[in-house]
Amino acid sequence: MSSRADIAVSYDLDPEFFQLWLDSRMNYTCGVFDDTDDLDTAQLAKLGILHDFARITPESRVLDIGCGWGNNLAYLTEERHVAQAHGITLSEAQYNEILRRDMPGVSVSCVDYRDFTPSHTFDAVQSICMIEHVCTPEEARAGRAVARYRDYFHKAWTWTGPGAHFALQTGLRDRLPRRPEEARELQWLSRTIFPGGMTPRAEDIIMAVGPYWEVMHLRTRREDYERTTTHWRTRLRAHEEEIRDRWGNELFETYDRYLSCCINSFARRHMTLSQWCLRRVDDPE
Repeated sequence: MSSRADIAVSYDLDPEFFQLWLDSRMNYTCGVFDDTDDLDTAQLAKLGILHDFARITPESRVLDIGCGWGNNLAYLTEERHVAQAHGITLSEAQYNEILRRDMPGVSVSCVDYRDFTPSHTFDAVQSICMIEHVCTPEEARAGRAVARYRDYFHKAWTWTGPGAHFALQTGLRDRLPRRPEEARELQWLSRTIFPGGMTPRAEDIIMAVGPYWEVMHLRTRREDYERTTTHWRTRLRAHEEEIRDRWGNELFETYDRYLSCCINSFARRHMTLSQWCLRRVDDPE
C-alpha cells in the first residue's frame, strides 16, 4: 500500500494547481466521451455510469474508497439525492478540503483502508482509481500482487451487506513497451508522480476478486483515457505562464512530461482503463 508520504506527493499539492487543468468538479480520473468531447460532460457521464454499476438509490448508504477532493460524494448527495455517503482518503489535503466543503449527508475518514472500521455496513461501494495504490512495485515484483488485491476486496466485502454492488474503476497495464525509452518514461512517471503505486493487470483483478465478489460487467476505455489526459495537458499548457509564476518551472515541466507520457501510453496500448460492476457473493466458501 502507498504510504501517507507517497500519497502526499501525488495529491497534496495546492488544490488551486489542480483546479487550473482538471474539470470544474476536479475529477482526477478518466471521463467517458461516448457522446461528447467536453471534459466536464465526460466526467459527469463517468460518475453516472459508476452510480448505476453500484446500483445506488437515494436510500443507499454508500462508501467511496479513495474519494479524492469529494467530487463523487457531492455528486451522489447533491444530484442523486443519496442520504449518506462516506469517503476514505489517505490525503490530508483532500480530507481537509472535504471538511471545508461541509456537504450535507457526507462524512469522511482520513485513514488507510486497511485500518478503516465503519460503524455500520454499506449498501454500495465505489472506488475510482484508488486500487492503483494498494500494491507497491516491490510487492508486485515479489509475487504478492494478487494477495494484496484479494485482501482489498475482502475488506470491502466485510463492510457491506447482502445484495451490495461494487463499482470499480482502475487503470490497467496492457502491452509491455517495446522501446527502452518508453519503458523508462513509465518508470519515471511511477516514481515521480505516483510513488508507491502500481497499476494492476486485468488478470490480477479477475484472480483476486473471488470468492467475495462476482464480475457482472467489465468495460475498457483506453481511448477515453487518452482523450482525458489530452484535455488535461491542453488545459495545463493554457495556464503555463501562471503555473510557472506561482509554483515554479519544475512543477509545470514535470506535469507536462507526465501527461505527455500518459497520452502516449494509452495511444500505444501500454495502459488502458477499466470499469467493473461487481456483485457481492453473500455466501463465500
